Amino acid sequence: MGKEKNPRRVADNEAMAKVRMLRTSAQKLNLVAQMIRGKKVDKALSDLTFSSKRISDDVKKCLQSAIANAENNHNLDVDGLIVAEAYVGKNMTMKRGRPRARGRFGKIMKPFSELTIKVRQVEEQA
Repeated sequence: MGKEKNPRRVADNEAMAKVRMLRTSAQKLNLVAQMIRGKKVDKALSDLTFSSKRISDDVKKCLQSAIANAENNHNLDVDGLIVAEAYVGKNMTMKRGRPRARGRFGKIMKPFSELTIKVRQVEEQA
């Protein structure tokens, strides 16, 4: 018996990877995601490798996971992949604080984000 297979959330020529609980703000993460949108995956990987942003290593790991999903799970050609979408969302925020003068309390917010990367196989144009 068993359950039926879930329908795919992406198209037949796409694969995706998602990372949750990245310890950075969504605004900072979006700067790195914006850097790779629409590029070929090998160019995006090299851009992330030489980026000076701290979070670029985690974005690179997510992109490599999306490429591996495309190759192993969906039988797509790695050489023809582009980064179709890379979008960022907010996650939880750790609330911390610090005592300030005159009995006040300074809020320190430590935000977390999540990142979704979709790669798409495109046909080579001759």
